[in-house]
Amino acid sequence: MAWTSQWGSTVLGMSDGYTCFDIKYDSGVATVTLSRGDQLNTMVPAFWDELPILVRELDATGEVRVVVLASTGRHFSAGMDLAVFTGVERPDKSAPQGQVRANMRSNVLHLQETFSVLERTRMPVLAAIQGGCIGGAVDMVTACDMRYASAEAFFCIQEINIGMTADVGTLQRLPKLIPEGVCRELAYTGRRMLADEAKSVGLVNEVFADHDALLSGVHEIARAIAAKPPLAVYGSKEMITYSRDHSTADSLDYIATWQAGMFQPSDMAEAFAAKAEERDSKFDDLLPFSGGVGNGV
Repeated sequence: MAWTSQWGSTVLGMSDGYTCFDIKYDSGVATVTLSRGDQLNTMVPAFWDELPILVRELDATGEVRVVVLASTGRHFSAGMDLAVFTGVERPDKSAPQGQVRANMRSNVLHLQETFSVLERTRMPVLAAIQGGCIGGAVDMVTACDMRYASAEAFFCIQEINIGMTADVGTLQRLPKLIPEGVCRELAYTGRRMLADEAKSVGLVNEVFADHDALLSGVHEIARAIAAKPPLAVYGSKEMITYSRDHSTADSLDYIATWQAGMFQPSDMAEAFAAKAEERDSKFDDLLPFSGGVGNGV
């Protein structure tokens, strides 16, 4: 798959053959849509391989300024498909338990990485959530920059209801998004949190009347972000995420070092000139690069 940017240049060709996602691009905004609505967008084994690949490819283009993560059908996603559990190759029964457990740990880390790429990519990722956001889907949206919901949406930490502890990011990221006590209640009880409550505790930024209004509203926000200087947006994302996980002193030191290398006076000059001339600003894209976030290159 390939597309042409608003400036007429061809964006890096996307890998063909995605089975779980559709991708569309318009003026700096890439919409990544979970496409298995009839199957409740369950996270089958292919999902875990495809998502990090497509996010890395979008990030590497330099032309994608915002990603909207959307969905189809009745539910945003019903979470991890049982095939992820049943399809794992079982080691020989004679294999030492230490090696077996180490292999299981590696498998969990692989699943975690699928969502961590959303957090580490250079552009903001906005989740547009309709219907149920269940189990692994909560892990996924907590790794996004912002979350928006339709009025009928709900969130559920489903893992506790099937006898396990959530292990792909929910319990690490959610307590930093909502009050800890609320997170604990959701994790211990497996109850559904409806959209209005999710907004009241800060999990979602806004609730829209229905799915169409949700997609329209989130794309409007995405376009507003895409109009800002990409390097400054990238820096803002980097600093907010870093500050979440580090002390204030460390974070202040990091932004000072970042600005020493990344501050771009031409973007500021363009912003002032556009305001004075009463026109839209025009900012350079980030540069493309080989490889992508979180894949060791």
